Amino acid sequence: MRGVGRLAELEKSDSEAAASSPGDSWTILRMILWSADYLTEKGVEAGRLDAEWLLSAALGVDRLQLYLQYDRPLSPEELEAFKPLLRRRAGREPLQYIIGRTAFRQLELKTDPRVLIPRPETEMLVQEVLDWASAQGRGLGYVWDVGTGTGAVALSLAVEGVCTRVVATDSSPDALSVAAENAERHDVNGLVEFRAGSLFESLEEGERFDVIVSNLPYIAEGEKCELEPEVRDWEPSEALFAGEDGLDFIRQLVAGAADHLVAGGLLALECGLGQAERITTLLHATEAFAGVRIRPDLTGRPRFVIAQRGATQASEPVGRAQHDHQ
Repeated sequence: MRGVGRLAELEKSDSEAAASSPGDSWTILRMILWSADYLTEKGVEAGRLDAEWLLSAALGVDRLQLYLQYDRPLSPEELEAFKPLLRRRAGREPLQYIIGRTAFRQLELKTDPRVLIPRPETEMLVQEVLDWASAQGRGLGYVWDVGTGTGAVALSLAVEGVCTRVVATDSSPDALSVAAENAERHDVNGLVEFRAGSLFESLEEGERFDVIVSNLPYIAEGEKCELEPEVRDWEPSEALFAGEDGLDFIRQLVAGAADHLVAGGLLALECGLGQAERITTLLHATEAFAGVRIRPDLTGRPRFVIAQRGATQASEPVGRAQHDHQ
């Protein structure tokens, strides 16, 4: 109820300020500070940062411009444009859906409720693939991005790497529509090919890649109640959940990936906490992968599993993987 009271306070103050002295008006700084407190009360972790993003969207300016005009009073029209955005964020709708975009590495990606919001961790998945190619002294070649969503991984590799072609697949036609718009925005339509279908059903017979990279759904169904409202209530469930242990899709991909990788080709996977060791066991069980490694994310948690197509190395015990630490 307190949040409702604060909104009433905003409406009342807005009306009074219009009939009072300029010193009582809603300046940019005053609005940011007030909105930050309001969002924090609603459980939004980064209340001030989100308030700045919302206000910059309402005003049609970069966040930097807010800092350059903190003392400027907001017009009634600007206030009316901002308040609905603030209400949406207070209802725990993700910021990226409200402003309609997400920053990802060198790209700005259109983002709406049809797609999962790209995470900072996935930026590191892209880096793992680029680092592998650099260490090999070669380009990326023919790449398959499995479960492309916004196209974040596929488009980043196309922009930053040296690719022959990138095939980006997704089971959601809506997601592919968003990804195609992002590809057009970044002028890589000629390099990236989008295909509809789940896992291998979108591939041609005998089609093989130099790189298979994937950020498939990996949250266990039973963990739904533990998620933040922004994720649980707003993001597409088909892009989040993958069965009882969260490995339904990854398990299928690992089982068939070797048939679609050239010798020495790379398989790079993002996974959830506690899943990396189980995935390495699955990889070794295929007897088709070598040099299986677990890589950490920025917090040091095991987040990525990297492997190359080839015979399992005799020096590596089956079911164990090499852990790399930064």
